[in-house]
Amino acid sequence: MRIIRALPDAFQYEQDGTETGTPETGGQGKQLVRLKFTPNPSYSPPSHVEQVLSGMQGTLLIDAEAQRIARIDGRLFRGVSFGWGLVGHLDRGSTFQVQQADVGGGSWELTEMRLNITGKILLLKSLTMISDEVFSDFQRVPDDETFAQGVELLKAQEAKLRDSSRDDTK
Repeated sequence: MRIIRALPDAFQYEQDGTETGTPETGGQGKQLVRLKFTPNPSYSPPSHVEQVLSGMQGTLLIDAEAQRIARIDGRLFRGVSFGWGLVGHLDRGSTFQVQQADVGGGSWELTEMRLNITGKILLLKSLTMISDEVFSDFQRVPDDETFAQGVELLKAQEAKLRDSSRDDTK
C-alpha cells in the first residue's frame, strides 16, 4: 500500500494512448488510458520500501471512469541498493506486472500477478522471487452467505478441481 500511495509523487507520467480492456485487465470493452512512467528526480523516498521506485520505469493502464489501476508493468532499468548496498540490492532487469479488473458489480479484484525479481540480501544471500499467479472464475455469492457457508463452498470447489485433475490424468 505504501508503494501505491507513493505512485503520484514517485513518477513522472506521459500519456501513451489508450487500450481496450479485457476480462482480465480492467474489464471487457472498457476504454483504458495508457501512461508511461519514469522516476521523478525530485522524489525523496521516505523509506526503503519506496526506494525501489527510484530505479523503475514502465506503463500503467488506468480506468479513468472507475479511477482504478487496471495494470501496472514495471521494470528496474537500474539496480537499486539499500543501505549503500550493505543491506541488499535489487538487480537491473527485475520485472513485475499486476493486473486487476472489474469482476462484476463494480467489484475490482486482482486477476494476475507476475514477479521476476533478483538481487542480494546482506551481500551474501541471493534473492530470487519468481511468481506467476492468475486468478479467475470469480462468482458472486448471495449477500446472506455466512463465513462458514463460504468456507464449505470453497472446500467443495477444491474437491471438484481435485477430482477433475484426476480424471485428466487417466
